[in-house]
Amino acid sequence: MHDPFALSERLAGLEAAGLLRRRRSVQRVAADGVRCVSDGRELLSFCSNDYLGLARDQRVAETLADAAREHGAGAGASHLVSGHHREHHALEEELAAFTGRQRALLLSTGYMANLGVVAALAGRGDAVFEDRLNHASLLDAGLLSGARFSRFPHADAAALEARLAGCGRQRRLVLTDGVFSMDGDVAPLGSLADACRRQSAWLVVDDAHGLGVLGPGGRGSLELHGLGPEDVPVLVGTLGKAFGTFGAFVAGSADLVDFLIQRARTYVYTTALPPAVAAATRRALALSIAEPWRRERVLGLVDRFRRQAAQTDLPLADSTTPIQLVLVGEARAAVAASERLLAQGLLVPAIRPPTVPEGSSRLRVTFSAGHTDQQVDRLVDALVEALADASAADREADRRGLSPQGTVPSSVGT
Repeated sequence: MHDPFALSERLAGLEAAGLLRRRRSVQRVAADGVRCVSDGRELLSFCSNDYLGLARDQRVAETLADAAREHGAGAGASHLVSGHHREHHALEEELAAFTGRQRALLLSTGYMANLGVVAALAGRGDAVFEDRLNHASLLDAGLLSGARFSRFPHADAAALEARLAGCGRQRRLVLTDGVFSMDGDVAPLGSLADACRRQSAWLVVDDAHGLGVLGPGGRGSLELHGLGPEDVPVLVGTLGKAFGTFGAFVAGSADLVDFLIQRARTYVYTTALPPAVAAATRRALALSIAEPWRRERVLGLVDRFRRQAAQTDLPLADSTTPIQLVLVGEARAAVAASERLLAQGLLVPAIRPPTVPEGSSRLRVTFSAGHTDQQVDRLVDALVEALADASAADREADRRGLSPQGTVPSSVGT
């Protein structure tokens, strides 16, 4: 069959450049949530976003199973038809209380939450401003909204304010991650909120990687910075990371939620989350509040990792969150290091363009409360060895005049 899109050739080009992505099939995850069996091998995973170790908590799993037996496997319809269940409603109320907002609204994924919020609030004649390193869902939301779209330098509140001041549009949204998923750093939310307040713009924060982990009560990046609803009118959060289940939510004023129910197409035109998932999330949220040791544990492991990495001169990005980046540079070297870690039984993905800019490929390490001190120590030793091996292989390839294309496999990476 004639292929006018040249898919085979384009896929071959990605593979030759070391940029082809492949899925890894996981057959089983251990009770600790950090050991798994993939392709018949037992691996120690440092790539899950299950920061609090709740995805494999038996109390959460039992709540899910009990609720599924009572309410079935699915919601059957959208929230506005017949799919809005009492479990959904109770979870929305509990999320609103947890985040200190009047209301919360459940959506199916964080991607859909961001698309729905931005498209509902902004359109032609409006303006959207985004941090250059925002998650793809925020960038897509801004581009698809139809509003004037502008990206400001990463974490640069002064540059943002200058652009806001020069924009004559009446309605302006500023979008940022709370914790940047590929860099691990926390946005300067206080400075961004001040700029938005002075320029009469609304700040939207996607705190997917901060909620449950950061702040004295685990309420995320906003709590860490001491910010409330007046500072950040729109808060987006996900349920599949620190809370270990699935789905997302938007929290804000009662008017905001009522408006999104009317105008957020990704809410209106999709089937509601299974009620059993909402019930399991309620249990996970309660556990995250009742068991602060989980948050303390994962952040303690981060501190241990960074202290040991400093002694071995591992090139880390500046992050104090469970997302830790080992900077490598070229995609070929990052993939080679990831493959060497895999050979030692450690699952650490290489992050390559287009997820990150050219020349900034890295290994993305994430920690969970389920990890042990000994596993962190093992990781540091393995990283030092893997980077040295990858660097040596890179030098040998250059010495022999080999093309960077196709010299390493690309089965581990994003």
